[in-house]
Amino acid sequence: MTNEKAVAEKLLQIQAIKLSVERPFTWASGWQSPIYCDNRKVLSFPHIREFIKSEMCNLIFEEFAEAEWLAAVATAGIPWGCMAADQLKLPFIYVRAKPKEHGMGNQIEGFYEPGKKIIVIEDLISTGKSSLQVVKVLRQAGLDVMGLVSIFNYGFDQGKKAFESAGIPTKSLTDYATLIGLAVEKGIVSAVQQSALLKWREDPAGWGK
Repeated sequence: MTNEKAVAEKLLQIQAIKLSVERPFTWASGWQSPIYCDNRKVLSFPHIREFIKSEMCNLIFEEFAEAEWLAAVATAGIPWGCMAADQLKLPFIYVRAKPKEHGMGNQIEGFYEPGKKIIVIEDLISTGKSSLQVVKVLRQAGLDVMGLVSIFNYGFDQGKKAFESAGIPTKSLTDYATLIGLAVEKGIVSAVQQSALLKWREDPAGWGK
C-alpha cells in the first residue's frame, strides 16, 4: 500500500472523512458536498496521530529539506505545525486569519527572522484561499515561502491554478482521487456513487443544484 493510500485509509477508519452522496453536507461556503473532511478528529487517536505526524515530517524532509521555519495556518494547522516543528527541531510560528484587535495586534504569532526559508502547514487544501492569504502575510513580513504541506487535498482546478499563480508548490499526504479509489476498492461506495463523487470535484459550486 502506498503512503497516500495508507493515510487515506486511516482518515476513513476514524471517520475524519465522511462520504455521503445521497445526503450531502453543506460547507460554510454554501456548497453542497458529498464529502466532509475534519482532520481535527485525528488528534483524538494517538497512534493515528503519530502516524500522520511522522508522514508529514518525512514529506517535509524529502521535499523541502532546506526549510528553516514552519508556519501553521490558524487554527486547524497549528497542532500539526507544532508537532512537525518539534520532531524536525525547527522554529514554529502561526498566522491568524486577521490581526488581533487587542494587545500587540499581531497577525503572525511567534518569533521569526525575515529572509528565512519557511514552509506553510495546513490541514487540508480546497480552493486555497485561506492558505494563500497566509502566504501573502508571510511574504509581506519578508519570509521566503518555499511551499505548503497539508494532510489532505481536494485537488480542485481552482486551487491548483491559484497556487501555481502564486508560485507556491503544494504537497499533501493524500488526496481526493486516492481516497475515492480506496473507497471503491473497499466497497464503501458503488460505481454509481463514484461517478457522482468525481463529478462533484469537476464543479463543486454547481453540484447538486
